Amino acid sequence: METAIIKIGNSKGLRLSKTILEKYNIKDKVEMILEKGQIILKPIDTPRKNWEKAFEKMHENNDDRLLFDDVFEDENFEEWN
Repeated sequence: METAIIKIGNSKGLRLSKTILEKYNIKDKVEMILEKGQIILKPIDTPRKNWEKAFEKMHENNDDRLLFDDVFEDENFEEWN
């Protein structure tokens, strides 16, 4: 299928028909994959899909710790008052 590149403000973009959006279940965002001279657009069905399971696994592995303390030793709380 051939489609035109259109001007959108200072940028350019593609216009996808309602039929294509519905057929491929494209909502608000797509994943753009740049691969060997081609651009592939994949629908993102659920942002943050499976994050809950990943966080549970991180917790089981004790991999959900802060990388640094949220309060620094030399922090002066008086200056915030």
